[in-house]
Amino acid sequence: MKSLVLASGSAARQSLLQKLALPFIAVAPDIDETAIAGEAAEALVIRLAQAKARALAIAYPQHLIIGSDQVCIMDKEIVGKPHTVENAVTQLLAARGKRITFYTGLALLNSATGTCQSCCETFSVDFRQLTEQEIRNYIEKEQPLQCAGSFKSEGLGITLFDSLSGKDPNTLIGLPLIRLCTMLRNEGCNPLQDSLSQ
Repeated sequence: MKSLVLASGSAARQSLLQKLALPFIAVAPDIDETAIAGEAAEALVIRLAQAKARALAIAYPQHLIIGSDQVCIMDKEIVGKPHTVENAVTQLLAARGKRITFYTGLALLNSATGTCQSCCETFSVDFRQLTEQEIRNYIEKEQPLQCAGSFKSEGLGITLFDSLSGKDPNTLIGLPLIRLCTMLRNEGCNPLQDSLSQ
């Protein structure tokens, strides 16, 4: 049975993958995440998820490597990570009262065979009419500066919303586990039957 590698330094993605009770290691890949001019959100996240997985293939040649990437779309524009408090304030002010759709790319690479399964899952959130003070208080408490859309739905970010909609709530956090389980089973790894060796 192949060992599992999560191509991510994200604590949230690591926590999600732990739900499957499979042993894995997490390694942050070094790739350029710049969007190509005119690239659609779905194409971008699938390309980057695949690139993250492939970036570790030489170092982990007999493994199943998971890559994932996420962006959100607001007013038909891709919104990425804010990186600064003021950018986060701007993003959340713009999101008030709107539906924001998240696109999460997922790739599972068998580095021994070169087989790479990939997909894009979507999930939408409807924001409340927030005050600027609520937004600033939220950012100060949770510091979501490395999160697409400026919030962490697995934490205090849930207080920002009126409703959520999608097939798999894990998609919003950054790793679509339902689709990942299907991909793993396609590679002969069933989390309900097998254990992976490290």
